[in-house]
Amino acid sequence: MSLVAEERSAVVLSQEDFEELARHAIRTNEALRMEFIGGKMGVKAVPDGDHGRIIAWLSMRCIQADSGWWLYTDQGLRVETYRNGNARPDGTLVPVDRFVGDGEWASTDGVLMVAEVTSRDSDTNRRDRVEKPRAYAESKIPVYLLIDRDTCEVKVHSQPDGVRYEQVVTVPFGKTVTLPEPVGVELDTEPLKDWAR
Repeated sequence: MSLVAEERSAVVLSQEDFEELARHAIRTNEALRMEFIGGKMGVKAVPDGDHGRIIAWLSMRCIQADSGWWLYTDQGLRVETYRNGNARPDGTLVPVDRFVGDGEWASTDGVLMVAEVTSRDSDTNRRDRVEKPRAYAESKIPVYLLIDRDTCEVKVHSQPDGVRYEQVVTVPFGKTVTLPEPVGVELDTEPLKDWAR
C-alpha cells in the first residue's frame, strides 16, 4: 500500500469513540494504556520498577506538603480545547476527593499538577516533551512536571496561557526545584539519580 493510500485510509475518531475503544482495550488487555492527543491515538509503555518508585517518591512529597492532596496514578483526563483529547498522566495531583463520582475520563477542573516520568519507548520525545505540554497548557493545568530519565533533568512547566506554558524551569537531578503555586512544594531531586536507569 502506498503512503498516499495509507493516509486516505486513516480513521478519524471522536472523543466518545476513543473512550469506548479504550474501555474495550482495557477489558481485553490490562497492560494496555491508551491516549488520544493531538488527534492521534497512542499507547503508553507499561511502567518499569524505577518509574513506579519515582511516582511513589513524588506522592510522598506531595502528601507531606498537604495531607488533603492525593497524587492519582492513571486517572484519565479530558485534555485539549480544540481536539478533545484524552491523556492518562503518570500522576495527577488534586484534592483527595476531586475525582469522586467521575468515570474513567475526568475533566481537568481542580487539577493542581500533572506529572510524567519518561519511559523507554520510541514515543517519549513526541508524547512527553511536545504533545503533552501543549495539551496540558491548553487545558490550563497550572503545573506540568516532567521527570526526564533520559536527560536526568526535571522540567517544571507553569503559567499556562491556553496555548503553551510561559515558564519552564529545568534543573539536573540532584538540585532542588520549586513547584510553583498552587502546589508550592520544594523538591530535592537527589534521590532521582538512583532511579534514572
